[in-house]
Amino acid sequence: MSKLPTKDEILQWISDNPTQTSKRDISRAFGIKGAARIDLKRLLKELEDEGHLAKRKKTYRDPDKLPPVSVLQVATPTPDGDLTARPMEWQGEGDEPRIVIIPRASDPALGEGDRILARLTEIKGDFAYEARLIRRIGTNPRRVLGIFRATPEGGRILPIDKGDGKEWQVGKSDIGGAKEGELVEAEQSGPKGRMGLPRARITQRLGDPSAPRAVSLIAIHQHGIPHDFPDEVIAEADAMHPAGLDENREDLTELPLITIDPADARDHDDACWAHEDDDPKNEGGHVIWVAIADVAHYVRPGTALDAEARKRGNSSYFPDRVVPMLPDRLSGDLCSLHEGVKRACLAVRIQIDAHGEKRSHSFHRGLMRSIASLNYREVQEAQDGSPNDKCAPLMDDVIAPLYAAYAALTQARARRQPLDLDLPERKVVLTEEGEVESVNFLERLDAHRLIEEFMILANVAAAEELIARRSPLLFRVHEEPPPEKLESLRDTAEAAGLTLAKGQVLKTSHLNALLAAAEGTDHDELINLSTLRSMTQAYYSPSNFGHFGLALQAYAHFTSPIRRYSDLVVHRALISAHKWGDDGLTPDDIQRLEPTAAHISETERRSMMAERDTTDRYLAAFLSERVGNEFSGRVSGIARFGVFVRLDETGADGLIPMRSLGHEYFRFDRDAGTLTGADTGTEIGLGDRVTVKLMEAAPVTGGIALELVSLEGKAMRRAPRGGSGGKPKGRKPARAKRKSDKTKRKVTRRRR
Repeated sequence: MSKLPTKDEILQWISDNPTQTSKRDISRAFGIKGAARIDLKRLLKELEDEGHLAKRKKTYRDPDKLPPVSVLQVATPTPDGDLTARPMEWQGEGDEPRIVIIPRASDPALGEGDRILARLTEIKGDFAYEARLIRRIGTNPRRVLGIFRATPEGGRILPIDKGDGKEWQVGKSDIGGAKEGELVEAEQSGPKGRMGLPRARITQRLGDPSAPRAVSLIAIHQHGIPHDFPDEVIAEADAMHPAGLDENREDLTELPLITIDPADARDHDDACWAHEDDDPKNEGGHVIWVAIADVAHYVRPGTALDAEARKRGNSSYFPDRVVPMLPDRLSGDLCSLHEGVKRACLAVRIQIDAHGEKRSHSFHRGLMRSIASLNYREVQEAQDGSPNDKCAPLMDDVIAPLYAAYAALTQARARRQPLDLDLPERKVVLTEEGEVESVNFLERLDAHRLIEEFMILANVAAAEELIARRSPLLFRVHEEPPPEKLESLRDTAEAAGLTLAKGQVLKTSHLNALLAAAEGTDHDELINLSTLRSMTQAYYSPSNFGHFGLALQAYAHFTSPIRRYSDLVVHRALISAHKWGDDGLTPDDIQRLEPTAAHISETERRSMMAERDTTDRYLAAFLSERVGNEFSGRVSGIARFGVFVRLDETGADGLIPMRSLGHEYFRFDRDAGTLTGADTGTEIGLGDRVTVKLMEAAPVTGGIALELVSLEGKAMRRAPRGGSGGKPKGRKPARAKRKSDKTKRKVTRRRR
């Protein structure tokens, strides 16, 4: 019989190996086999009863340990100058652990009383933990973005915001090394000074206003995105305390929920778990749990927080920053499902059959605790057979069941046939100095698709639940393409030698058949882009018109209330429908659903334009040092004034002005979507492969000017100046004839 470890030895093992704390891990560590496992189970139960361990699912954790991400309050420095902090949510029975803050050179100055979100690491010595700053919480000085102008007294800041014409005064000691003409960010440092100007302290030098680091700030101001929270909003957020259990909230802390996000995510608003269904009537089925941060508990109707969240409508994301919908105290702390911390949530339990079809669902208002914060790549690598230390203990009970449920959902998705566009997403990677390091196309992993399918399923359940309960809500609506755009797509398909079904009710399956036919051909990207352009833009509405792209009859956004106001409205509707408290949908909310839907649809478009403008400027900055180089690409648009080309390497869009196409005259055919040279007969159409030379890249505007070098592998022929302007010969007669015939048929029909 194997020798049993002592209780102290078990506790020491768990302390030294926090990722290997299941009973099986402990058995292996001490070589316990056979009947001795029963005695080990008894020892673990005794340690749990004595308060030394807390059991969570099948693992054991020390209750007197702080979670790896915690909210701290900065305390008085030690006599040696070390900056210390105390935990804001200590739940252990002993004295609070001592924490030392390890600052980085780039961290802001911290003072006693500041609240911070920090990542903790256990250490030995005078302190129990060392803390690394993630962000400071609760500070709200007025800020300004502008151009610095030097003066004998120090300087002034001229705001770039058109609506702010008043200059700010900067003392010599607050310049921070800023140079004449630099773009700077500053915060108010005191009341008005000489000449009635507000006094400011420069907090960040952004250099040349046209430099990459400045472009997101400029876009934020140009598009009027609110980025500073009013004092009363910060005050309300700072006064919040973590939610606890009550008569309306279930204890879900035993569920082994995990969050899966990008590696650089700073908040976590959704968690999930799945397991095999033990219902004998659902053989091979699965149960999926999706838990979402309970933002409605903190952001209540009629408050300054609610008014500001509605005003913003959504968070805006840029390569170097996020403009959040909610203050950090909520978005990065109380409403973020950090590992090992109890958090309020709205959860949905969904039962699916072996083929991925939803059988039932139920909603719950609860208190959860994430057992792990993971990123997409480490989860995918774990599923592919290479789990790291954090994922290895979760494989059997958490990660593998998630993928099993996802496999079933993919079957249902294949039958439903949502629109299957293949448009790679770009990611601009910046250096610490804010310069563009690279432009990558994001890899799509099954881990991404898994979370996407789970979130879609939860959103469908929310819409169906509220419809069944006859509750008002905001639907996410995506209508089918209008006839004129559909006809244009059909013309493009025919020009590429493909067919889009006609004379029947359009379904996403018809579009998917077209996309599948184009896959792997020279027209692949063209058909994908043309299909995307034929789509209407999704919007929010209190009326349900279905979601064409997802092939769903009813759809509502439920899974991201930290960053979308629409989801907060849906959460309130669920709270009211289930009578879970007084923080649900109010009569005023219901009365304002129509204008709220219109407003947040507009703020969403505003953010998209600002994000696109920022990406364009970053791409132009990235390419600005490569002027004169040649690039491959495809024609992505034809206009009377020139040709748009999407570059293969970066996905950047550039313009070949008409004057750069050659000396001959090019005739523009709007219906055919072509330009045809009058002398050479050269025809340029959507999807053509081209080689172009980069002539100009302007970071200030994001504009990229190109010159056409070759078309479909053939060097451009240059007609002499003063050419004949004769009848085009037509380089692609088949396509031109199809277009011409279709145009004639259109004219004939109109005349009847």
